[in-house]
Amino acid sequence: MSINSDERRLNELGYKQELNRNWSAFSNFAISFSIISILAGCFTTFAQAWNNGGPVAISIGWPLISAFILIIGLCMSELASAYPTSGGIYWWASKLGGPRAGFFTGWLNLIGLVSVTASVGYGAASFLNILLGTQFADYATSFMGGDYIKQQFALFVLLIAFVTAINVYGAKILAMVNNISVWWHVFGAALVIGILLVVPDNHQSVSWMFTERINNSGFENYWLYVLPLGFLLTQYTITGFDASCHLSEETKDAHMASAKGIWKSIFYSAIGGYILLLAFLYAATETDIINSFDPAVNPFGGGSVIAILYTSLGGGVAFKLVMLITTAGQIFCVTACLTSCSRMMYAFSRDGAVPGGNLWKKVNSHGVPLNAVMVSAVAGIVLTLPALWKSPTGAPTAFYAVVSVCVISLYLAFMIPIYLRLKAGSSFKAGEWTLGSKYKWMCTIAVAEIAIISVYFILPFAPAGTPGNKDFTWTAVNYAPLVTGGALLILAIWWQLSAKKWFTGPKRNV
Repeated sequence: MSINSDERRLNELGYKQELNRNWSAFSNFAISFSIISILAGCFTTFAQAWNNGGPVAISIGWPLISAFILIIGLCMSELASAYPTSGGIYWWASKLGGPRAGFFTGWLNLIGLVSVTASVGYGAASFLNILLGTQFADYATSFMGGDYIKQQFALFVLLIAFVTAINVYGAKILAMVNNISVWWHVFGAALVIGILLVVPDNHQSVSWMFTERINNSGFENYWLYVLPLGFLLTQYTITGFDASCHLSEETKDAHMASAKGIWKSIFYSAIGGYILLLAFLYAATETDIINSFDPAVNPFGGGSVIAILYTSLGGGVAFKLVMLITTAGQIFCVTACLTSCSRMMYAFSRDGAVPGGNLWKKVNSHGVPLNAVMVSAVAGIVLTLPALWKSPTGAPTAFYAVVSVCVISLYLAFMIPIYLRLKAGSSFKAGEWTLGSKYKWMCTIAVAEIAIISVYFILPFAPAGTPGNKDFTWTAVNYAPLVTGGALLILAIWWQLSAKKWFTGPKRNV
């Protein structure tokens, strides 16, 4: 399929070619692989799984949840092949379910993409903060008055500004950055695994890695409440793969490249991430220190992967090298996240769904929706402001809440078009990449899995965040249901009072 035929297909879907179509199939795969980023999610949310389930949540939970996510991705690949537009899942929902479905899907997708940009950026800032603290003696006590919460947030803002600057230079540079990111993740993860296998003097047994249960949550029901909360590690890490479809209008042979980019990024990330996580568990011998929430014993936080790295590697060259590898990987990841978010903002604004849309849909001389990039970055910073409030437990409650917003919003946005495709049945006109009759059971499983995890990730992460608990404090609250639920309520009111009168779904501009 030539570039001309790509443009012809885009015209058939209602749009003229405005963005530069410079991305190869590998680059399209690379952006989803970079957003999934095992060097980001496996490191930053490791503690969520360790404290809510322990090794079992990781060694058994990761492959189990990965299989469900792959099914979700395969369902989305079929849709990406049929409708290769930057609007992605929003456009699919509009096509299959009408303006209302498109409206809610688009906004959930946009909220999810903003939150994943914010969460990855904040996670990268936390690792950079620790790396700088171990490298420079005066940093921890001098920068921002020694307040690690303020230090981390300041670095977060600086990182968002940095990746924003990268994003404004154009598609060719972004494609190159994402291509480099793939190999950084492959060789970086391999090096980290090698270090954890060779450098530590002691290792855990394989049986411990697959049977040990840990519950540092404060809740009692391990199997039905605690363990599923630990699955957030997998569900958060392997997400954002819809980026491949958001870059459809910048990708050659998008009807096939975007479809393959989605499921391949999930598949290879699942395998690489699993090996990396098992290496973490293999090196986790100082469990008393790792489990401690006492800063004097474990300054990195209970269950933190950094505690594993520090206790197994010491604070020397090997430790700093691993920290450098993951921090750089996370910066690659947030760069890709912002790209995906801005393209969704551009596409949704182009169809008149975003206030001030005429501003966000503008494309500069480099073929970049500059204003969409800027507003996406600012929105991510605003969403992360609660991180300035310190949790009484020292746990990054605000970070996990942002992560939950990301997971819930994105996966709900995925669920709507998948459900509509299931409902459409044989009337659905598939593209070249198709599931055939397998869509029936795969779409059913995908919808069910998303519905279940969405319920779990709005639940409290700690007893102190549970209304009615004697130790209740707002700093421990999981504000994901407040943000997501509040957004859904606002959207419902907006739709009923106004949007349904003027929002008609995708607007043709050819």
